[in-house]
Amino acid sequence: MTKISILGCGWLGFPLAKALLSKGFSVKGSTTSSEKLATLEKAGITPYLITLSENKITGNATDFLENSEILIIDIPPKLRGSEKENFVAKIKNVIPFIENSSVKNVLFISSTSVYNDDDAFVTEKTFPKPATESGKQLLQTEQLLQNNNHFKTTVLRFGGLIGEDRHPIHFLAGRKNIDQPNAPINLIHKDDCVGIIEKIIATNSWDEIFNAVAPSHPSRETYYTQKALELSLALPQFNPANNFGGKIILSCCVENVLKYTFTKPNL
Repeated sequence: MTKISILGCGWLGFPLAKALLSKGFSVKGSTTSSEKLATLEKAGITPYLITLSENKITGNATDFLENSEILIIDIPPKLRGSEKENFVAKIKNVIPFIENSSVKNVLFISSTSVYNDDDAFVTEKTFPKPATESGKQLLQTEQLLQNNNHFKTTVLRFGGLIGEDRHPIHFLAGRKNIDQPNAPINLIHKDDCVGIIEKIIATNSWDEIFNAVAPSHPSRETYYTQKALELSLALPQFNPANNFGGKIILSCCVENVLKYTFTKPNL
């Protein structure tokens, strides 16, 4: 039985862990909340209370990785608001534990924010030029992991994450003067996130880079207006004068290398 450790059993990591358990994997999962330990254990996940900081790791990281062949890192950088962090430093603290463990393959959950917003079609061959601090730190972390010779790292760059309980229209509804009305959307449903990760593991697709975005790319104004109507929310109002930037993320390797078919192509 292949053992997998998931660093970050949150919005995506928890349903991913449950899906992997249903496929016969043994799963260890970490959380930063002691209240969630019982929830993980009840689901069949071996729970660990682990917190990363720029200077240290709190929790038993050695035991968390012991006997695992695969490590999935799913902890987004916290770079908004007043409490900003050095995400690269946090992951650097994990690397010695990975090197001294049984982990052979790492899957790092990254973001399409590593690409610049420059009105282009973006594939995995596009050279990343992040404009945001989050994108810059994610790219540095990708390189840090992929340049390590102790294990193989696959980087999975997701677009905007949505699900039944999470959709940006709830933030945009009723707002005025929203920028980029004609910019295309680059979103992906949680179910496809889980499905793509399962496919990477099933096909042993390591030391790779994948973009993962649903193939439907209507404009922001068209898409969010329609979603507001469907959910009976106040319509968002876009400013046509601020129509700068935009990119279409293509998931070429997901479709051609993994042979994955999106279950939620139209969001």
